[in-house]
Amino acid sequence: MKVIMLGAPGAGKGTQAKMIAERYGVPHVSTGDMFRANIKNGTALGTEAKKYMDAGELVPDELTVRILLDRVAKDDCKNGYVLDGFPRTIPQAKVLDEALDKIGEQVDYAVDVDVPDENIIKRMSGRRACLSCGATYHIEHVPPKTADVCDQCGSALVLRDDDKPETVKNRLNVYHEQTQPLIAYYTEKGILRTVDGTLPMEEVFNAITAILG
Repeated sequence: MKVIMLGAPGAGKGTQAKMIAERYGVPHVSTGDMFRANIKNGTALGTEAKKYMDAGELVPDELTVRILLDRVAKDDCKNGYVLDGFPRTIPQAKVLDEALDKIGEQVDYAVDVDVPDENIIKRMSGRRACLSCGATYHIEHVPPKTADVCDQCGSALVLRDDDKPETVKNRLNVYHEQTQPLIAYYTEKGILRTVDGTLPMEEVFNAITAILG
């Protein structure tokens, strides 16, 4: 079972990807983790990717797919995998499809965790983080016992720059421009499935498992 997770930043697709991987006994494959592992292990692919990253450039699609194919060729992926963070654009999706086609494989489902922008802005701007111990909270869903104070170590909690409303809006604009077209792409291929990401986490997961079987 090969699954691609889609959804705007803050929609919860990463959390769902991990839960799917655990339920079905397949790896959760994120592009960030792949890059870090290859660079840490000093592989030829990692060295090549690091040159672009060190220069502040995006790793080319063709190289990203090569790193991805190297990852999914490992034994733990023989029963499938959950892709999180790739593809992000139509060209990336096409390169991935072509590469999988060459080895006689294809993606089974693209699951879109659908959440309206206003919900995401509210969800992310409510996050608070402790920069001392790394604990995270949400002012509505997982509030600290004392406002703006970490339960774990007593340090002050902060709203990260990434979670500020103006930053979230910019990230959503990029998503709508670059990544949302994948919805139409995978709909045309007949493999898109959409779930309501505004539901509680467990209900979203139950909707996904009903699709995957």
